[in-house]
Amino acid sequence: MDYNAVKMFIAVVQTGSLSSAAVRLGMPLPTLSRKVAELEADLKVQLLERTAKGCRPTEAGSRLFEEASGGIELLQEAEQAIMSEQARLVGRLRLSLPQSFEPWWDLLAKFQRSHPDIQINVYSTERRVDLLADGVDVALRVGPIADDTVVARHMLTFRHILVASPKLLATCNGLGGPQDILRLPCAAWGSTLDAQPTWTLGGQPQRIEATFTANDYVHLRTRAIAGDVVTELPSFLAAEYLNSGDLVEVLPEHPFPQTPLHLIYRRQRHPSTIVRAYLDFCSANIAVVESSCWATPHR
Repeated sequence: MDYNAVKMFIAVVQTGSLSSAAVRLGMPLPTLSRKVAELEADLKVQLLERTAKGCRPTEAGSRLFEEASGGIELLQEAEQAIMSEQARLVGRLRLSLPQSFEPWWDLLAKFQRSHPDIQINVYSTERRVDLLADGVDVALRVGPIADDTVVARHMLTFRHILVASPKLLATCNGLGGPQDILRLPCAAWGSTLDAQPTWTLGGQPQRIEATFTANDYVHLRTRAIAGDVVTELPSFLAAEYLNSGDLVEVLPEHPFPQTPLHLIYRRQRHPSTIVRAYLDFCSANIAVVESSCWATPHR
């Protein structure tokens, strides 16, 4: 089996088309197409089928992709180690992060200063990426993990908080409990246009009639500071404005539940040296992130 052809095939599956893979690999499209065809001929099986949007793996192609991806990465790592004249890590790290997760930005900058020869590609998204299909090495994921195809390393646990501007709170005569939230205009995080948000406050699920939803906490924060709505925010996005008095924590005696934060990576026998270095670095430096996530006193 031609190692280079397998590497090209993996790039095609990850990008979803021959042309995109050719751009990623920096090679002519006809050459890439010919090498994949030769690989299919060697294996005596069709690996790709054409679609209106590009191509996708056949059942046999999917098996080859799943089995070969980890091995190809190990071979690439070995090549980099042999070619490197220094003991420093060299290569690329592909990461997925939640949108606006600011505490992690400083951690990434610190990691890259420690390993300047590692190129980091960050994909910031609200959706739960497929590590294999999306070509992601490590994802930072909020919430519980129920996926036996990945290894999860717990980083920390934090809470969201409910916030509003003093101006908005002055329009009501105090809030006795979660049910009183409905007396105020509410904005909530929602990943779909027909989102029906529920806030769990002090263990009580409270259905919210949201006047505004967005899949961007920074946008929700802006609306709260303007005095338009009460909303939930990760505490690190609210800390500066709580300290300045632009925002006030609402119903602190009815807190949101704790939320776990994990780093996840594909379940394989040997994670790459770069992936292991990143995981270990994050574990060793997580205290800095944790202090940001608990930027306000937790109860």
